[in-house]
This record gives sequence, C-alpha cells and structure tokens, in this order.
Amino acid sequence: MVLAAPNIREIERASLPNGLRIVTEAMPYVRSVSLGVWIGNGSRIERGPENGISHFIEHMVFKGTKNRSAEDIARSVDSVGGGLDAFTSKELVSFNTKVLDEHLPIALDVLADLVLNPLFRESDIEKEKGVILEEIKMEADQPEFVLHETFISNFWKGHGLGKPILGTKETVKKFGQQMLLDYYNRVYSPKNILITAAGNLDHDEIVKLVCEKFAGLIENGAPPADSVPKTHAPIVMKKKESLEQVHIAVGVPAYPLAHELRFPLYVLNTVLGGGMSSRLFQNIREKQGLAYAVYSELNLFSDTGCFTVYAGTAVETAKQVVSSVIQEFRQLKEELIGEDELQRAKDHLKGSLMLSLESTSSRMSNLARQELYFERFMSLDEMLFSIESVTRDEVQRIAQEFFRTDAIALAMLGRIGEIEITREDLVC
Repeated sequence: MVLAAPNIREIERASLPNGLRIVTEAMPYVRSVSLGVWIGNGSRIERGPENGISHFIEHMVFKGTKNRSAEDIARSVDSVGGGLDAFTSKELVSFNTKVLDEHLPIALDVLADLVLNPLFRESDIEKEKGVILEEIKMEADQPEFVLHETFISNFWKGHGLGKPILGTKETVKKFGQQMLLDYYNRVYSPKNILITAAGNLDHDEIVKLVCEKFAGLIENGAPPADSVPKTHAPIVMKKKESLEQVHIAVGVPAYPLAHELRFPLYVLNTVLGGGMSSRLFQNIREKQGLAYAVYSELNLFSDTGCFTVYAGTAVETAKQVVSSVIQEFRQLKEELIGEDELQRAKDHLKGSLMLSLESTSSRMSNLARQELYFERFMSLDEMLFSIESVTRDEVQRIAQEFFRTDAIALAMLGRIGEIEITREDLVC
C-alpha cells in the first residue's frame, strides 16, 4: 500500500487575556453545534478527605445557579431539542451540550451559568449526598466495576489515580459548603478551563460569546500539585460469595496518552483483545468456551497508562483463563504477528476512528483531548497515516517491553474458594 503524505487540518484557536482557551472546528455541512467546557483536573488531584469532590461539584452545579433553578437548567436546553450532559474522569471534568446551530447562544449561556454561578446551597448539598451515596451503592452491585476499582486501587496504590472517582461513603458524607467552595475556587480558574466547539459555527462569533461570559473570571488560586504515579504488581484475591462467576483482571503498565509509540500500542491492544476477531476472544471464548466476556483495554493518562485484560468465568476454569491470557502475552513477545492480522487490526482501528468522528459531539471531544494532551493538533489524515505505518516489529517490541512477569498485576473477584495464583502462574 502506498502511503500518501498527510494533509494538515487547520483548527482555529484563541485565548482570553485571563488565560482561558478556545478551540473550534467548523463543519458547515451539518446543522448542529456541540459545545464543551472542560476543567483540566479530575479526581486524581484530590487529596484524602477530598476524594469524590470533583464528581460532587459536577452534580451540584445542576442544582441551581444565581440565574436559574434546577428546573430552569433542564428546560433551557431541552426546550430547544438539545442535550445537556456532564461527566468526571480521573483527569477532566466536562460540561457539554449539543443544539441546533441557531441555538448556540442559549447553549453557551447555560454552560457559562453552570460553571460560573453555582450556588452550593447547604440544603442541596445534603440532598445530593443521598443521590451520590446511592450511586456508590449501585456501582458496588456491579462485579466488573468492583473488580476494576480493586485492580486500580492496588495498581496505583497510594496515588489519586487509584482512588474512586465517586469517592467513598465516608468522604462524601463529610462534604460541606465551605469545602466545596474552596476546591471550586482553586480548580475552576480561567487557565484551567478549555472551551471547545464543533459544528456549523463561526469561530469569531464563538470567541465573542465566550469573552462576554468568561472574560471577568479571575484566578483564585491553583489546583493542588500532582505527582507521577508509581505502578505496582500485586496479586489480589477478593472473595464475594454471592457471585456466580469469578471476575479476573490482568494488567501491566503502558505508555502515557501522548507517547510517540501510542499507535503500535493501539494495534497491540486490538490484536490481543480489541474485538470478536482478537486473540483473546477467539482462544478463550470461541475455541475453549471458557468465558462469555473477554477483552483487553487501554487506560492511558497524561503521565502513565495501564493495559488490562478482563474475563469472567466459572470458578473451576479461573486458573485456566489466567494461564491462557499469559500464554497470549508470551506468544506476542516471542512471535511476530502475521501481516494479515496486522492489517485487520489497522483496518479495525481506522474504521473505528473515522466512525467516531462523524458527529459534532465526537469532534468537539476530540478537540479537547488533543488540546489538553498533545503539543499540536493531529488531523484525521495524520492519525490514519500513523496507524497504517505501524510495523510488526514495533508491536512485538512493545509486547516485550510491557509483558514482563514482574510487572503483571492481577485481581480476582468472586467465589474464589481454594483458587491460588502465584507469581509462577504469571511467568511469560
């Protein structure tokens, strides 16, 4: 295949005098606009009793502002057929909306009101504690979630990345108005805010509207300092007798999100467990019939990453599943993947990437991801070019770098009974 030189797509940027950044992408062939306000810190910077506070504040801004009641907030976007959403992750908080292009001023006004004017009423705080405590209970009833939290809390032990985004029952119960205000004032500062928009828009109009709303925002401090997390490789066995299956996570460190070798890493993940044609799916599910759900995934951050395999299986086949996963690690280290398999993985990644960027909301999120994590914007053509350029040797070298016996962490949840996993079972 002949690789064409990539075309660089121009993305328009602006900054307000207070440091707030704006990035837009015009898509004149659509009628919608997606808009996002991104806070450049998530749960990883929370310390001790603050655990869960980023997520709590994300909830609280919807409870009322100086200009709108909770019902007004819901109606403002809903009444024009748009959608309004928010989420908290380890490194980000996002408030985002999608509306018809003619309703862009309304959408920006609502987002600005949420971010700039939350009330944090004590009565609302107490009610929201109950909501989030129920959310914590709901997640605790989901085995995959419990396994994930068990795994990462040991993999990044002692660091904010290893703590739950929702917080714990103990921390959430102790949140108060002043604590929320102190954290909000430190983190929701102009230099820590990015606004992205994609769709049928005019960049200068977006900048003008953002300036009207956000120009008066001033610095009130700085987010807490963060540290590079150290990874650990424990073997953790957690009993839960009520479960029918044993849930297994096997993981190793991986590159940070913006690493120059991220594309070979994506290919390795796709080959190992990225779909129905992947090695894990074909071996563990189709050939051996040991699991219904089995896959691998990458959780990559600004300064670290994790490459994890998940499987759910019967008690009596748990060790066999672990052995099969390790065998796949070993084979990827020892043998080059075939050219056909490499091309299938590339085509899978390219197709997924192109499909994921068809909507204005996905383009808006992509703008934020690239602005926050990368030194420059990569066009779709460049990303496709980078995927197509991955070689078999690169994939093997990454497997050899990360699939090391001493680096493998394991967590197992369920009726584990007499199951015993030692480091010798993880030799690859």
